[in-house]
Amino acid sequence: MGLCRYGAHNCCLFARPIPIVEVAAEADAMVTVFGILNLTEDSFFDESRRLDPAGAVTAAIEMLRVGSDVVDVGPAASHPDARPVSPADEIRRIAPLLDALSDQMHRVSIDSFQPETQRYALKRGVGYLNDIQGFPDPALYPDIAEADCRLVVMHSAQRDGIATRTGHLRPEDALDEIVRFFEARVSALRRSGVAADRLILDPGMGFFLSPAPETSLHVLSNLQKLKSALGLPLLVSVSRKSFLGATVGLPVKDLGPASLAAELHAIGNGADYVRTHAPGDLRSAITFSETLAKFRSRGM
Repeated sequence: MGLCRYGAHNCCLFARPIPIVEVAAEADAMVTVFGILNLTEDSFFDESRRLDPAGAVTAAIEMLRVGSDVVDVGPAASHPDARPVSPADEIRRIAPLLDALSDQMHRVSIDSFQPETQRYALKRGVGYLNDIQGFPDPALYPDIAEADCRLVVMHSAQRDGIATRTGHLRPEDALDEIVRFFEARVSALRRSGVAADRLILDPGMGFFLSPAPETSLHVLSNLQKLKSALGLPLLVSVSRKSFLGATVGLPVKDLGPASLAAELHAIGNGADYVRTHAPGDLRSAITFSETLAKFRSRGM
């Protein structure tokens, strides 16, 4: 019996062989790696937590060294058991890190759905804003339109707030629901003057779709179809998420290999950005895949 309880014919990781050569062909200078840095004590993966400013700066610099193109900084957790954090506290947490990385702001992403935090980040000149609610507040749009940062617009079945255990988006409905959401949200942003080339779409994974792992597996296995329908770059964030643990029967701390497999699958199937707790491991896997592709192209 294999690790995946859905079986080889039903699990997206075994639907076809992981396309190493395709990964290599697409990855070279095209896949952007987001390293996850959490400035909160209640993130679901404790190894990603950096609570003191000095430790956060050290971790961010190390992420950039080992393979992150961007450091995605989260001043508040968003899992179902997360505690609320005020905008003032979010800003207090991110300010020292932004000070330290002032010469690399184009490589910094702020992961927050709080408009006050987002406005602060825009004033600081960050390269990316990442909103798990998908920028629902039109009052923020004029500020966004005047900036030039990229926007990670995430779909969530809950529509507002953090992830919950009550959103039950069914696998058979997921793709149509995600496409409808993005069509409406992208249209609203474009009408407000936000250029299309600033938009990155994240379909959401894990509890953001449904507590049932089948929904995330269905979306992950249909990324090419989703990308064709939307016509914009996709970001995939599967690292150590609940549906991986449910699939392979392991706790969060042991989901590194499953995360990497899912990330490589995503890259081979159209993901332009990957958000991960292990940017060094992902970068090494991409580099090795590129090497294999070069050998193949030479007939070796």
